[in-house]
Amino acid sequence: MFFRIVNRVEEAIISLLLVAMTLLVFWEVILRFGFSTGVSWGQEATLHLSAWFVLFGASYGLKVGAHIGVDAFLRLFAPLGQRLLTGVALILSLAYCGLFIYGSWVYLAKMHMIGIELEDIPVPAWLAHGILLVGFVFLGIRLLELFWRVIVGRATGFAMVDEAKESMQLADELRAESAPAATDGGAR
Repeated sequence: MFFRIVNRVEEAIISLLLVAMTLLVFWEVILRFGFSTGVSWGQEATLHLSAWFVLFGASYGLKVGAHIGVDAFLRLFAPLGQRLLTGVALILSLAYCGLFIYGSWVYLAKMHMIGIELEDIPVPAWLAHGILLVGFVFLGIRLLELFWRVIVGRATGFAMVDEAKESMQLADELRAESAPAATDGGAR
């Protein structure tokens, strides 16, 4: 139930960020090239929206297996060895996330204490930069979820995109689609 809610929230936020960023950039282009003007806060808003999009997208990409990885070495091992090596990689990744979460907390606390705002938008800097903490917490949740799946034996490694395999499948589908047309030549 918890992960289902996290999934929905994450997908909704990513969708909203993408739409907001696209509309803002589109509006800025129209203003700039159509009317030789623009909004003073457009670039800063786009920068922060894209940062939020990337850091939310990192955890989402881990969830859906969209990250590209090199697993040739890992595939040399039996499933138990793959699980052990993946466990070590996950522990190191969780330590990295932990360091980033701690560092983000310290940074955001100092920004809150100083009380500065963004340059062009009247928003506290600690709030706009809060994605550092939020993004790495989400990434940590995804890593913990994968770690649990590796421990209980439901996964042997990170789910990754196998671009070569996908390319071969697409090539086979294209060949299969063009084959009936070639053999059907004079039947019509």
